[in-house]
Amino acid sequence: MHVVPGLKVLYFGTPVVLISSRNEDGSANLAPMSSAWWLGQSCMLGLGNSGQTGRNLRRERECVLNLPSAAMVGAVDRIAMTTGRPDVPDYRARQGYRYEPDKFATAGLTEQPSELVRPPRVAQCPIQLECRLVAEHPFSDFATAYEVEVLRSHVEEELVIPGTHYVDPVGWDPLIMKFCEFFGGGDNLHPSRLAAGWEMPHQLQRASA
Repeated sequence: MHVVPGLKVLYFGTPVVLISSRNEDGSANLAPMSSAWWLGQSCMLGLGNSGQTGRNLRRERECVLNLPSAAMVGAVDRIAMTTGRPDVPDYRARQGYRYEPDKFATAGLTEQPSELVRPPRVAQCPIQLECRLVAEHPFSDFATAYEVEVLRSHVEEELVIPGTHYVDPVGWDPLIMKFCEFFGGGDNLHPSRLAAGWEMPHQLQRASA
Protein backbone atom coordinates (compact mmCIF):
# COMPACT_ATOMS: atom_id res chain seq x y z
CA MET A 1 0.00 0.00 0.00
CA HIS A 2 1.24 3.49 -0.85
CA VAL A 3 0.33 6.70 0.96
CA VAL A 4 0.69 10.38 0.08
CA PRO A 5 2.56 11.83 3.08
CA GLY A 6 3.24 15.31 1.68
CA LEU A 7 7.02 14.98 1.96
CA LYS A 8 8.79 18.05 3.34
CA VAL A 9 11.98 17.30 1.39
CA LEU A 10 13.00 15.00 -1.46
CA TYR A 11 16.48 14.04 -0.31
CA PHE A 12 16.26 10.29 -0.74
CA GLY A 13 20.03 9.94 -0.61
CA THR A 14 22.81 11.95 -2.20
CA PRO A 15 26.53 12.35 -1.44
CA VAL A 16 27.66 15.28 0.67
CA VAL A 17 30.06 17.67 -1.06
CA LEU A 18 32.26 20.32 0.54
CA ILE A 19 32.56 23.06 -2.07
CA SER A 20 35.63 25.24 -1.70
CA SER A 21 35.55 28.56 -3.52
CA ARG A 22 37.50 31.81 -3.47
CA ASN A 23 36.14 34.96 -1.82
CA GLU A 24 36.62 38.38 -3.36
CA ASP A 25 39.52 39.14 -0.98
CA GLY A 26 41.30 35.91 -1.97
CA SER A 27 40.40 33.94 1.16
CA ALA A 28 38.75 30.53 0.96
CA ASN A 29 35.10 29.71 1.57
CA LEU A 30 33.88 26.20 2.33
CA ALA A 31 30.26 25.06 2.22
CA PRO A 32 28.52 21.70 2.61
CA MET A 33 25.84 20.73 0.12
CA SER A 34 24.30 17.62 -1.39
CA SER A 35 22.46 18.81 -4.49
CA ALA A 36 25.00 17.40 -6.93
CA TRP A 37 25.10 14.79 -9.67
CA TRP A 38 27.78 13.71 -12.14
CA LEU A 39 27.81 12.52 -15.74
CA GLY A 40 31.05 11.87 -17.58
CA GLN A 41 33.48 14.66 -16.69
CA SER A 42 30.75 17.12 -15.76
CA CYS A 43 28.81 17.85 -12.59
CA MET A 44 25.61 19.78 -11.95
CA LEU A 45 25.39 21.73 -8.69
CA GLY A 46 22.18 23.12 -7.21
CA LEU A 47 22.92 26.26 -5.19
CA GLY A 48 20.80 28.94 -3.58
CA ASN A 49 21.14 32.38 -5.13
CA SER A 50 21.64 34.21 -1.84
CA GLY A 51 24.73 32.36 -0.62
CA GLN A 52 28.42 33.16 -0.74
CA THR A 53 29.31 30.01 -2.70
CA GLY A 54 27.11 31.00 -5.63
CA ARG A 55 28.52 34.52 -5.59
CA ASN A 56 32.06 33.19 -5.62
CA LEU A 57 31.36 30.69 -8.37
CA ARG A 58 29.79 33.29 -10.63
CA ARG A 59 32.67 35.70 -10.12
CA GLU A 60 35.68 33.35 -10.07
CA ARG A 61 34.20 30.58 -12.26
CA GLU A 62 36.19 27.95 -10.36
CA CYS A 63 35.66 25.63 -7.41
CA VAL A 64 36.79 22.35 -5.88
CA LEU A 65 34.30 19.61 -5.07
CA ASN A 66 35.68 17.80 -2.03
CA LEU A 67 33.96 14.51 -1.21
CA PRO A 68 34.20 13.68 2.51
CA SER A 69 34.16 10.16 3.86
CA ALA A 70 31.61 9.07 6.44
CA ALA A 71 34.33 9.43 9.08
CA MET A 72 34.35 13.21 8.46
CA VAL A 73 30.74 13.74 9.54
CA GLY A 74 31.76 15.82 12.58
CA ALA A 75 33.81 18.27 10.52
CA VAL A 76 30.99 18.72 8.02
CA ASP A 77 28.40 19.33 10.72
CA ARG A 78 30.56 21.96 12.45
CA ILE A 79 30.08 24.34 9.51
CA ALA A 80 26.48 23.37 8.80
CA MET A 81 24.96 26.55 10.24
CA THR A 82 27.63 28.99 9.11
CA THR A 83 27.86 31.26 6.09
CA GLY A 84 30.76 32.99 4.40
CA ARG A 85 28.51 35.94 3.62
CA PRO A 86 29.23 38.88 6.01
CA ASP A 87 25.78 40.39 5.54
CA VAL A 88 23.79 37.41 6.80
CA PRO A 89 20.26 37.58 5.29
CA ASP A 90 17.52 38.05 7.87
CA TYR A 91 15.88 34.71 7.16
CA ARG A 92 19.25 33.00 7.62
CA ALA A 93 19.84 34.73 10.94
CA ARG A 94 16.38 33.63 12.12
CA GLN A 95 17.31 30.04 11.25
CA GLY A 96 20.43 30.32 13.40
CA TYR A 97 23.09 30.89 10.75
CA ARG A 98 26.13 32.97 11.69
CA TYR A 99 28.90 34.56 9.65
CA GLU A 100 32.14 32.58 9.77
CA PRO A 101 35.09 33.94 7.75
CA ASP A 102 37.35 30.91 8.33
CA LYS A 103 35.31 27.80 7.57
CA PHE A 104 38.39 25.57 7.34
CA ALA A 105 39.44 26.38 10.91
CA THR A 106 35.90 26.02 12.22
CA ALA A 107 35.58 22.58 10.63
CA GLY A 108 39.06 21.57 11.76
CA LEU A 109 40.14 20.97 8.16
CA THR A 110 43.30 21.87 6.25
CA GLU A 111 43.68 23.87 3.06
CA GLN A 112 45.68 22.10 0.35
CA PRO A 113 46.79 24.02 -2.78
CA SER A 114 45.04 23.05 -5.99
CA GLU A 115 46.94 22.50 -9.22
CA LEU A 116 44.68 23.99 -11.90
CA VAL A 117 42.30 26.32 -10.03
CA ARG A 118 42.71 28.93 -7.31
CA PRO A 119 40.33 27.64 -4.60
CA PRO A 120 42.08 25.21 -2.25
CA ARG A 121 41.31 21.54 -1.78
CA VAL A 122 40.35 19.98 1.55
CA ALA A 123 43.39 17.87 2.49
CA GLN A 124 41.37 15.40 4.58
CA CYS A 125 38.88 14.56 1.81
CA PRO A 126 39.71 11.28 0.04
CA ILE A 127 38.39 12.61 -3.28
CA GLN A 128 38.90 16.14 -4.59
CA LEU A 129 37.68 17.44 -7.97
CA GLU A 130 39.07 20.69 -9.39
CA CYS A 131 36.41 22.31 -11.56
CA ARG A 132 35.65 25.25 -13.81
CA LEU A 133 32.22 26.76 -14.41
CA VAL A 134 30.77 25.98 -17.85
CA ALA A 135 27.20 27.29 -17.67
CA GLU A 136 24.48 28.60 -15.37
CA HIS A 137 20.87 27.43 -15.57
CA PRO A 138 18.20 29.31 -13.57
CA PHE A 139 16.33 26.68 -11.57
CA SER A 140 13.76 28.81 -9.78
CA ASP A 141 13.44 32.27 -8.28
CA PHE A 142 15.82 31.31 -5.50
CA ALA A 143 18.22 28.77 -7.04
CA THR A 144 20.58 28.14 -9.93
CA ALA A 145 21.96 24.92 -11.39
CA TYR A 146 25.66 25.35 -12.13
CA GLU A 147 27.29 23.10 -14.72
CA VAL A 148 30.98 22.55 -13.99
CA GLU A 149 33.66 20.60 -15.81
CA VAL A 150 36.04 18.43 -13.79
CA LEU A 151 39.57 19.45 -14.79
CA ARG A 152 41.50 17.18 -12.46
CA SER A 153 40.57 14.42 -10.02
CA HIS A 154 42.62 13.65 -6.90
CA VAL A 155 41.94 10.32 -5.19
CA GLU A 156 43.54 8.89 -2.06
CA GLU A 157 45.96 6.23 -3.28
CA GLU A 158 44.54 3.44 -1.11
CA LEU A 159 41.15 3.89 -2.78
CA VAL A 160 42.46 3.22 -6.29
CA ILE A 161 42.29 -0.40 -7.46
CA PRO A 162 45.92 -1.37 -8.22
CA GLY A 163 46.74 -1.35 -11.92
CA THR A 164 43.55 0.51 -12.86
CA HIS A 165 42.06 3.99 -12.99
CA TYR A 166 39.05 2.98 -10.90
CA VAL A 167 38.01 3.80 -7.35
CA ASP A 168 37.37 0.73 -5.20
CA PRO A 169 33.61 0.90 -4.49
CA VAL A 170 34.04 -1.29 -1.43
CA GLY A 171 36.78 0.84 0.10
CA TRP A 172 35.06 4.15 -0.66
CA ASP A 173 32.63 5.03 2.13
CA PRO A 174 31.07 8.40 1.21
CA LEU A 175 29.12 10.59 3.59
CA ILE A 176 25.50 10.44 2.43
CA MET A 177 22.63 12.79 3.24
CA LYS A 178 19.20 11.15 3.48
CA PHE A 179 16.27 13.23 4.66
CA CYS A 180 18.35 15.60 6.83
CA GLU A 181 20.37 12.80 8.40
CA PHE A 182 23.95 11.65 7.78
CA PHE A 183 24.61 8.07 6.73
CA GLY A 184 27.77 6.08 6.06
CA GLY A 185 28.22 2.40 5.33
CA GLY A 186 24.46 1.99 5.55
CA ASP A 187 24.41 3.21 9.15
CA ASN A 188 22.63 6.29 10.47
CA LEU A 189 25.42 8.46 11.88
CA HIS A 190 23.33 11.29 13.35
CA PRO A 191 20.93 14.05 12.30
CA SER A 192 22.43 17.06 10.58
CA ARG A 193 22.20 20.44 12.27
CA LEU A 194 21.02 21.67 8.88
CA ALA A 195 17.68 20.06 9.62
CA ALA A 196 16.95 22.99 11.94
CA GLY A 197 17.14 25.34 8.96
CA TRP A 198 14.88 23.36 6.64
CA GLU A 199 12.16 25.87 6.00
CA MET A 200 11.19 27.18 2.58
CA PRO A 201 12.95 26.86 0.21
CA HIS A 202 13.61 23.33 1.54
CA GLN A 203 16.15 21.54 -0.63
CA LEU A 204 18.50 24.45 -1.11
CA GLN A 205 19.08 25.53 2.49
CA ARG A 206 22.26 23.47 2.63
CA ALA A 207 23.47 24.74 -0.71
CA SER A 208 23.64 28.47 -0.08
CA ALA A 209 26.47 29.04 2.39
